Amino acid sequence: MARIFITGSSDAKGLAIRSARVLIQRGHDVYLHARNSPRAQDARAACPGAKGVFVADLASAEETKALAKQLNETGPWDAIFHNAAVMHGVDGVKNKDGIPVLFAINTLAPYVLTSLINPPPKRYVFVSSGMHKGGDPLLRNIRQCTYSDSKLHDALLAFWFARRLANRGVLSNALSPGWVPTRMGGPAAPDDIDAAVDTYVLLAEGSGAAEGATGKYWYQSLARSSAGSGHETRYSKALDDEATQDKLIRTLEEISGVKPPE
Repeated sequence: MARIFITGSSDAKGLAIRSARVLIQRGHDVYLHARNSPRAQDARAACPGAKGVFVADLASAEETKALAKQLNETGPWDAIFHNAAVMHGVDGVKNKDGIPVLFAINTLAPYVLTSLINPPPKRYVFVSSGMHKGGDPLLRNIRQCTYSDSKLHDALLAFWFARRLANRGVLSNALSPGWVPTRMGGPAAPDDIDAAVDTYVLLAEGSGAAEGATGKYWYQSLARSSAGSGHETRYSKALDDEATQDKLIRTLEEISGVKPPE
């Protein structure tokens, strides 16, 4: 039985909640996350089997650091999913520190949390997207990043932390759920949401093809089988560039004031 925490997991129609329900059915202790108290109530209603809901607005540096402290106090963890993300409706919106909300939630928050959680979990999963291929590999004007840029950042973070935390036995992977019919993906999304859930579970448990795997980019299997879905797929070659990974980490450390783990 594993203890699993999933950020951005309050949407009843979201992939995270669907995955959480399956993980709970499989006997795991799952903890959810919401940005405020009303959304926490939504999360509890959508997934009553969850062990708890942590509340923190990941657009806020202060609340993100406070969440890391709470996770340290209630750990250790077996798996942490960096699932929280925003895509629409935040153009021009900044937090109280003047940082664009999309960048703060999608890129900066997963960096800060991963750097501050100690001891680290056995497994990290950074939720990326096939849209990362449209991201800027030169990391220009990073604070003003687009959604595609941020999904490139998330995968770069997964690969960098796979290198940095390898000596501590931590597995770190990137996951593209595919274009699935959720609130963000829309009802006409063509990919198989059940296959995406299978891959969430695979990486959360570190089972099957994901056993011992780290520094990989995973995409749902479109041909589901009894062996379980989830496999590596093609991704931007920029993700394998260690200099690009290092540049992202240096930039995020400078912006956040949070040092990465040794």
